[in-house]
Amino acid sequence: MQTALVVLGAYLIGSVSFAIVLSRLLAMPDPRSYGSGNPGATNVLRTGRKVVAALTLLGDGGKGWLAVFLAQLWTGQSAIDGLDVPLAGVAVFLGHLFPVFHGLRGGKGVASAAGVLLGLDAWLGLGTIATWVAMFAFFRLSSLAALVALAFALYYAFWLFGLRPVFPAVGAIAVLMVWRHKDNIRRLLRGEESRVGAKASAPPQDPSAGAP
Repeated sequence: MQTALVVLGAYLIGSVSFAIVLSRLLAMPDPRSYGSGNPGATNVLRTGRKVVAALTLLGDGGKGWLAVFLAQLWTGQSAIDGLDVPLAGVAVFLGHLFPVFHGLRGGKGVASAAGVLLGLDAWLGLGTIATWVAMFAFFRLSSLAALVALAFALYYAFWLFGLRPVFPAVGAIAVLMVWRHKDNIRRLLRGEESRVGAKASAPPQDPSAGAP
């Protein structure tokens, strides 16, 4: 019962999409209606609202960390001495991808995954984030940076924890994120992926507007 409650609670925390919530509160267009259609910080940035994009990034990352932290607090387990905490990390990530509060239309999970990894282990999270930053600084491609950082996250998890439950949890998150980035991967292979900061078409001004 405890494990089920931990998973359910983490999933519900993950189901709060900060891109969508903040856009509604600030009368901005639904982030699923413009750009990449992804409710995440990178797409919100296309509106030119940098503060809102930053808050989205912090919110989505923070909920990943929070779910893992609360699972540790409630169960008394750490990330390496039981299943509940790693399962909470996977569940909050699933909530972000398929949020029950937003019609199961969620984001790709980059910020949430970073938060989960930080919650599981500070060195695991910081190493992965540093890898993302290095790749992004060089290529300016958020999707490529995320995919490379995920590959390194698996290496870091195995190096730090071996085959303990943290490693398969990180593996599950990696598989889900690769699946969510399948369109980005196709564009990367064709050399068509947009760089962050590149000029893009303006988002609709009406918050209720549909996809262009």
